[in-house]
Amino acid sequence: MNPFWSNIFRSSGYKQTLTYFLSTMPMFKKLDDRELGFLENIVHVRNYGTDEIVFNEGDIGSGMYSIRSGQVQIFNRDEQGQETEQAMLEAGDFFGEIALTASRPRCASARTTEPTVLIGLFRSDMLEAVRRHPAPAAKIMLGLNRVISDRLLQISVQLEKLKKQLTDNQKKQTDE
Repeated sequence: MNPFWSNIFRSSGYKQTLTYFLSTMPMFKKLDDRELGFLENIVHVRNYGTDEIVFNEGDIGSGMYSIRSGQVQIFNRDEQGQETEQAMLEAGDFFGEIALTASRPRCASARTTEPTVLIGLFRSDMLEAVRRHPAPAAKIMLGLNRVISDRLLQISVQLEKLKKQLTDNQKKQTDE
């Protein structure tokens, strides 16, 4: 098809909007259009180049990030400076969500591995939103709570599996 004419048949472009992107994030899926518009007005779009640090382990967390495009490596450094990768996150993933509710040191570092667009939602903006617009802010925080709870449940299940494996391995060793 001639590229000139193909533009006529494209979708409206809604899937490229920030509102659409936010609506795909697990913690924001239950927000209606008005609430998504509110959220769009309090998030911050940040552009990063390759190998840029988003935050370092030990920094006091100020907010969470969603990856609109690009890739982010989550890693730890030991005392000798050796890095251990914890995760490689891609478009649609998010990280740092605990910093929205607690001012604590980050437990890992985050670095881009290619040009990346991050959507930041920061605690100071959420505190202001809670004060000025409590209903949509509460719905956002409930969605965040749901995601954190799901992650904690998943970790608990994994810990139970590891505990069982450890117990089984110890039992095998004593039987031998």
